[in-house]
Amino acid sequence: MTHAYGEASYWDERYRKESGPFDWYQKYEALAPLLRLHLRPAHRILLAGCGNSVFGERMVDDGYQEVINVDISSVLIESMQKKYKDIPQLKYMKMDVRDMKQFENRSFDAVIDKGTLDSIMCGHDSQENAKKMLEEVFRVLKEKGVYIMITYGDPSYRLRLLRDIKLWNIKMHVIDRLEEKSMWDITKPLPLNESGSSFSAYLGLKPDVHYIYICTKDGSLREDES
Repeated sequence: MTHAYGEASYWDERYRKESGPFDWYQKYEALAPLLRLHLRPAHRILLAGCGNSVFGERMVDDGYQEVINVDISSVLIESMQKKYKDIPQLKYMKMDVRDMKQFENRSFDAVIDKGTLDSIMCGHDSQENAKKMLEEVFRVLKEKGVYIMITYGDPSYRLRLLRDIKLWNIKMHVIDRLEEKSMWDITKPLPLNESGSSFSAYLGLKPDVHYIYICTKDGSLREDES
């Protein structure tokens, strides 16, 4: 079943009904140890599909100095701009992650995606739209910048999507979905073979985890990138 997750009207209506903050998948505190390995306070960071999460606020509280938040919903962005008008380190912009032409090439040190690609994969024309998003993420990242994707998507699907476009060097981490559990060390990547099937030997069948892909931009993999 597909949904209108790629349509601004869907999210505008949803955010009219849901005014309180909500963090998809994981809160900042759970992901912070891994983020600190790849990010620096002075980095320019993009939160792609930010929603009404307090994730960006928590990043600023933790010392990050420039966190740009984008979302397709004008209702949401107007609300967040008002909420954070006195925090200059946080900026909110209405934007479709499949078309971020307002940003220049190689203008971010990191892009964080907490469920946005998953949302696109549940919508219409999912493969085409996912490719558009990933191409845009690659474009706005600086060389050796990182795309950090938090997803429920099994590696046999998400890893294939990432590798098909041949944009990155990829590492995979996992974190338990339930906050009270702590079976995995989030800072240690799992071994990955070409197909992505190696993870099952470590996680077992149907593990109750979120997958975190650390994708480092490598321009040598895309000779025509400009």
